[in-house]
Amino acid sequence: MGWQGHLQLDYTRRGDRTIALDRHHGPLRVLQRLYPEGDTVCHQVLVHPPGGIVGGDVIELDATLAPGSHALITTPGATRFYRSAGPLAVQQVQAELAEGARLEWLPLESIAYRRCRVENRLRFTLAPGAQMMGWDLLALGLPAAGEPFDQGVFLQQLALPGMWLERGRIDGGDRLLMESPLGLAGHSVMATLWLADGQALGRERGEQLIDSARALIDASALPATAGVSAPDPSLLVLRALGHRVEPVMALLQSVWAAWRQQHWGLAPCSPRVWRT
Repeated sequence: MGWQGHLQLDYTRRGDRTIALDRHHGPLRVLQRLYPEGDTVCHQVLVHPPGGIVGGDVIELDATLAPGSHALITTPGATRFYRSAGPLAVQQVQAELAEGARLEWLPLESIAYRRCRVENRLRFTLAPGAQMMGWDLLALGLPAAGEPFDQGVFLQQLALPGMWLERGRIDGGDRLLMESPLGLAGHSVMATLWLADGQALGRERGEQLIDSARALIDASALPATAGVSAPDPSLLVLRALGHRVEPVMALLQSVWAAWRQQHWGLAPCSPRVWRT
């Protein structure tokens, strides 16, 4: 038996303030509520004291956001999935957004170590009028330390019901996937950033957001391995591949900041843990 951790987060709006209540079981919890940009947006940092997730561990996060609430959730460092002798390590994140709620799901990167066996499930349900931005960044192996991801399996599922559903399987032993130009082409870092709205964005607004993201991609270190599209009238998705985490994360942060200002009228307010 591995670690079994569950965290319940409930966000409500009281006047102009977003209030967060949390209940935890096992090694998953949050730091105190932070309000670096005023009462409206509640920033919280998830912490996992064991420092990594191994085979047999099950880590679950459930969040509910009441009407008008706004939460920004991040982590203080990378989530590390260590090698397993057989059992899966499971991480599951689910969030329910009521009408008018906003969520920013912005964890730092996940690292899949050689010989890990992982299932990572993300599910975000948006009511009409709810909005969110989120990202997922995965680093495969530790190539700079001479430990490529040449063995191991990482299963990923990302769902926004009614808008988007995808499921992927990365097998480190699949050389066609890992090395082919039609696969990862030797890249060890992959990322997805999305902006989702509980109603259609509209053609003009969607094109404006895409154009701003493309300008930032062109100015980044990844102009040939990143792109943005609109797979649904209510959804924008940016994809990126890289050889190192830093330029990929820099691109995600720059596009998030631009979309936050452009679509929500909110100045970017980076969590302090990103700068420590």
